[in-house]
Amino acid sequence: MSLGISGNRMIGADRVNPVLNEERRRAILEILNRDGRVLVADLARQFHTSQVTIRKDLDILHGHGRIHRTNGGALPARESVLEDPTLREKEKLHHRDKLHIAAAAARMVKEGQVVILDSGTTTTAIARALRKFENLTIITNAVNIAAELSGSSLEVILTGGTLRKNSFSLVGPIAEETLRRLNADILFLGVDGFDVHSGLSTPNLLEAKVNHAMMDVAGVVMVVCDSSKFGRRSLSSIAPLSAVHHVITDRGIRKPDLSVLKKAGIQVTLV
Repeated sequence: MSLGISGNRMIGADRVNPVLNEERRRAILEILNRDGRVLVADLARQFHTSQVTIRKDLDILHGHGRIHRTNGGALPARESVLEDPTLREKEKLHHRDKLHIAAAAARMVKEGQVVILDSGTTTTAIARALRKFENLTIITNAVNIAAELSGSSLEVILTGGTLRKNSFSLVGPIAEETLRRLNADILFLGVDGFDVHSGLSTPNLLEAKVNHAMMDVAGVVMVVCDSSKFGRRSLSSIAPLSAVHHVITDRGIRKPDLSVLKKAGIQVTLV
């Protein structure tokens, strides 16, 4: 049976052709794992079926705990607050959104500034976008970011500290003390959890303390994260919402979260 038939007949096909339904739902999961989010309208076009059928697919997957249903689409199933995926695992998620966020972040930087880059895949993308500058000082606790910038004309200050192998980041008292001796114009901070009521969070306590020290010495705190981070809470709190000046995220952010950010006086850039 062709997938390109009318919505009403497609609903009937849910009962008479369960194999095609399962194949479509597996394909939806693959797209979600690849892109980090899916939209009902996009899936309906891609599978040549009705939005009603796609919504039913997403509701079923949500009911089985395979995805997290959102208004107009879905996100990956929510992780445990203890989950701490590796940098390589994170690189596979929301890749396109991270590139757009990185480009927007680079446009906010001026020659001669001092910029702090937290560890993470989004900030790594920002580091690559900053290579085009000629006169910047980059402070980072991420070994991989320092390596990314090693062949550029930029000055790079690595904080030192104890290496976290999951994130290639340096943490602990040495990293915190180094940061307290410095000042920066802008901090680009990646987070694992961004709850608009409880604030920013990350799975690792030592990472959270370094992040907090970064925020203390930066003139402007910019949180850079894709929309899947909103509504999540990780184990260790970094800072409340009041400590954030600017957020760069993608257009998948939920309207209630966006409204809270704006009411709090936080500038938001959507990419």
